[in-house]
Amino acid sequence: MSAATDQPLNDFTPSVSDLPWPLLQAVAELADAPLTQIADRLRDAMLPYLGSSALVIFTEDCTGRPQKKAGEEDIISRVSIAELDTLRAALSDETPWFGEAEIGGKPRPVLAVTYAPSHALLVLTDPQAAPDQEDPEQTDRLDVVTYLWRIAARRIQEKVADAPPSYLLESRAASAERIRVTAELTDLHSTTLETLLAALRSSSLNDTAARTTVTDLTAKALVGLRILSDRTTDLVEEPVANAFERLREDLRPLTRFSGIEVEFIEPPLNGRALPGEVAHAARAIVRGLALAMMEQPEVSRVRTQWDCDGENLLINVRDDGRGALTADAPSISRLDRRVQALNGRLRIDVMPGWGADVFVTLPLDLPVRPAGDVAGWNLAARELEVLQHLVAGHRNRTIALSLGISENTVKFHVRNLFRKLDVGSRTEAIALAHSHGLR
Repeated sequence: MSAATDQPLNDFTPSVSDLPWPLLQAVAELADAPLTQIADRLRDAMLPYLGSSALVIFTEDCTGRPQKKAGEEDIISRVSIAELDTLRAALSDETPWFGEAEIGGKPRPVLAVTYAPSHALLVLTDPQAAPDQEDPEQTDRLDVVTYLWRIAARRIQEKVADAPPSYLLESRAASAERIRVTAELTDLHSTTLETLLAALRSSSLNDTAARTTVTDLTAKALVGLRILSDRTTDLVEEPVANAFERLREDLRPLTRFSGIEVEFIEPPLNGRALPGEVAHAARAIVRGLALAMMEQPEVSRVRTQWDCDGENLLINVRDDGRGALTADAPSISRLDRRVQALNGRLRIDVMPGWGADVFVTLPLDLPVRPAGDVAGWNLAARELEVLQHLVAGHRNRTIALSLGISENTVKFHVRNLFRKLDVGSRTEAIALAHSHGLR
């Protein structure tokens, strides 16, 4: 026996008592956390290393719930997407940043750090202290905080990609509701501010200096409100070309290590933007189909193609194997349930000796049920179409694009709807439509 083997085992491996069990346990709990609890778990894991008054995660992977928050209610109830968007834009890389930023309606000391693969942002308000670069213990604590954040950000990506149908439905409903509420606020405040502008521009007001100042402030407020509305829409939609490029990134490891060629047929660049849930589900579906096909013998090539007909995302994935893939295979059945959760369709054509061809159709809009008992309102056909879009949570610009009319024409129809339904707002119109069975 050599001298090396005569040495005690604990000379080569750490003692159980030396292992960082609290940290390991925190990592395990963070990895297992559902999306609804991941902010709480992350804050609990970080507290021993860096205390804070609140923790906020901003991630566009979760289009229905882009903010995940834990900590002081006064902060997490007031933080806005606009604040987080501004802070993220100011960060250049994944290096943790200490400074002051407006969070929850007022300037606060914060620690902010991004996660490059998903552009997610972590914000800790009122962090205990910025690390002293000459203090190894403090820099080690910050390293642990950054490590925990990267685990959480990666798990969010994975959980969204593999989310069950129930999550997709809830997330899409939340996205539609946020667009609807934002559209209502935009219309309400725009009308108020436009009225204020008209009053201040009136010749009956003699205080020119005051009128000029308030006019400038109001104009800026209008611009900011429109930007916020547009940004909300951007969060829940993804350009089809961007979504397809992210698919390519997702599948790149397979092409690198499997030895199987994956061919990508690009979607049209001018294709309609995809709702976030559709984009996430489409990537997960294609990834699942590619894996199922690669598990077959004698498959050397898989081809995936996306297209858009204006109403649906059209996906085609095919292989060059023996045609052994079947519609009742467990992997295909799971994917079919995901497709059905988004009111889509999956069809598989198997050609013995020539491979399998899978076609998936995912609607881009939430289903609009047939009109209920609305005959008494005497609505024109176009007015009924506009009302159905309102009920679906669509804003004027989206309705105009869908119907091929101008926004001014949409506003004209909305005013007629308010008059015929005897309501004063979109919320009232939607509630009344629901009560009459219109979905």
